[in-house]
Parts: sequence; C-alpha cells; structure tokens
Amino acid sequence: MSIEKAYFAGGCFWGVEYFFEKLEGVQSAISGYMGGEMPDPNYIAICTGNTGHFEVVEVTFDNTLVSYETLAKIFFETHDSTQTNGQGPDIGSQYLSAIFYDNENQKLVSEQLIDILESKGLMVATKLISRDNVPFYEAEEYHQDYYFKHNKTPYCHVYKSIF
Repeated sequence: MSIEKAYFAGGCFWGVEYFFEKLEGVQSAISGYMGGEMPDPNYIAICTGNTGHFEVVEVTFDNTLVSYETLAKIFFETHDSTQTNGQGPDIGSQYLSAIFYDNENQKLVSEQLIDILESKGLMVATKLISRDNVPFYEAEEYHQDYYFKHNKTPYCHVYKSIF
C-alpha cells in the first residue's frame, strides 16, 4: 500500500469532498483552506475573500487502488474548470479552481489533463500551485462530511464525463 495526498480546490469544498469520499481507494477527504497568508484561518475570515485562501479538499488515497490521474479526472469532471470568478453561484477568490500538487508526477498529470481539455476547446482556468511551503488548514468540524451529515447532494457540483 502506498499512501499519497492530493489537494483540490474546485469551489465550495462540500461538493468537492462529496465526490472524492465515494471513490474506492480514498481513505479520507477533508475540507480545509490553503494558499493564503493568514496562519490558521477560519471560515469567517475566508469568506471575506481577503485572506488569499482557497477552499480545498485534502484527499488521502492508496495509489495501488486509485491513481492520481483518476482523482484529477474526477476533479475536472465535477466542477467547471473554465469559470474564472468562483464556482457556480459561489463567487469569490476562495472558490477558484486550483490544484496544489505535491510532486512532479502530480504536476505532470495535471498539465496533461489540462492540455487534453484545452485541445477540446475548453479555456481551463485551473491554477497549478506547488504545495511547497503551503500549509493545509483543516476547516471547522461542521464543514466535514457536510452532505453526508445533512443527507443532501451538492447543488453546484455535478458529475459530467469530459475525458
């Protein structure tokens, strides 16, 4: 078993987390924040749009059961990677599309998938950001497993096959 982590920002973290939690090989999907300057941010601060953080999901997975490529495809297929001002009705810098890559393989796979999408005419706005010295801060407990706890499904994240 080989455990890795992947970090995806695709709008509201509730919907992103929802799709990753369902995949075989994913051990956990945790909502949180990355990319800003404020240490130990909280949801109220993030919502101002002034901290520079993204809403992110940390995915811990067994790469012998699910590949990073599969995870990245699910990421692209469950949000609108072409939207430049947020995601669906959620507008603001905290809702932008980004991948925080942990290593060169994750970066390369992400670049290859973006190239495929752009060859299909999509103008991908997803930012690729090195995770070097970029901490992940776990979101408040009430954000974790939100759709499961409330017996709901995402309102701005829908699966659409694009690969």
